Amino acid sequence: MQNVEKAAPRGAKEILPAWGAVVSMGLGVFGLVGAELLPASLLTPMAWELGITEGLAGQAVTATAVIGFATSLTVTAITRRIDRRLVLLGFSLLLVFSNLLVAVAPNLPTLLAGRMLLGMALGGFWTLSAAVIMRLVPERLVPTALSIQMSGLSAATIFAAPVGSYLGSTHGWRMVFLAAAALGLLVFLFQLLTLPSLPPRGQARFRTLFEVLSRRHVSRAMLAILLIFVGHFAFFTYIRPFLEQVTGLGVEAVSLILLVFGIANFLGNYLAALLLSRSMRLTLTLMPLVLGSLALMLSSLGGKLLLDAALVAGWGLAFGAVPVAWSTWITRAVPDETESAGGLFVAAINFAIASGAAAGGFILDHSGVQAVFLASGGALLLATFVILYAVDTRLTAQLKETPA
Repeated sequence: MQNVEKAAPRGAKEILPAWGAVVSMGLGVFGLVGAELLPASLLTPMAWELGITEGLAGQAVTATAVIGFATSLTVTAITRRIDRRLVLLGFSLLLVFSNLLVAVAPNLPTLLAGRMLLGMALGGFWTLSAAVIMRLVPERLVPTALSIQMSGLSAATIFAAPVGSYLGSTHGWRMVFLAAAALGLLVFLFQLLTLPSLPPRGQARFRTLFEVLSRRHVSRAMLAILLIFVGHFAFFTYIRPFLEQVTGLGVEAVSLILLVFGIANFLGNYLAALLLSRSMRLTLTLMPLVLGSLALMLSSLGGKLLLDAALVAGWGLAFGAVPVAWSTWITRAVPDETESAGGLFVAAINFAIASGAAAGGFILDHSGVQAVFLASGGALLLATFVILYAVDTRLTAQLKETPA
């Protein structure tokens, strides 16, 4: 998903793998994504203590995504003359300050300010991370190193929401963010010890992004991606209010269901690899179709514990395949400008997070949480239509030769 710097020329002396630095990058992803996901599990107590509606509290997600969107489009050009080690360390410090500011926030503006700092850290770190990984290990070990880094994302998806929900119920939501700040500080110190100097390479420019986006097959794909992630984050941001208000669950049960969601999401990565080896068209089309159907079922049939738990788990499994599938599509559909297309992918996701959370909050406050899931399902089914009739997915032959 991130911008990737050019690899060393073939025949050049192979560098020694810096596995400690690779692990520190994975820990950075864990800290950043974990902090991003915390409001989904703490929305109710945050809103109650700050004296605001849950819809307004949900804008903490919107603030992070808006700034993450802007940062992902600008960070490479703005920091092109700065050592990447210093840039990454700066983003890790922003993570610490963000969590501290949220933990002491007396009102909504302070909360949003803290989450905006997180958006800067998240968007910047994600945009640069793959390029950095490729400089930390030899070319033949890049897939392994990227797997280690992505394990931080999987771990955050599995643990952040349920652990945050449980600790918030026992120690308060402010202590959860203080713990996240302490974890971020440990990650910063580990990165300080392990990341080598990484002088900047190349002269990134803004115009390449617009050139890639002007390609019709890319712009149509970005529309589909936007609709999918809008639908997903409208669902995920407000899953706790749904489980509490519609299903009637307590904190412990909500935490358990969120844990199941995270595990299913992790397994969805493997599901994507299996499906992509058979058909990219099937994979890209099936995921939003399943997600949209699940959203509509939750909206109309929700309220039964076992059914709701199964539908939420199914959502996690289906959505886990989405980022893998679209990242693979980008590498096949835009081989000459994969880095720029990946940057657009990150930006589209952040814009979708902001739009999904904002729209979901408005709908929640005016029509209720079931209406949020109805709108989510509509966006996802529309994405399915766009993929079927507007996105070029004739890339299966290449996938059979190159594992996803």
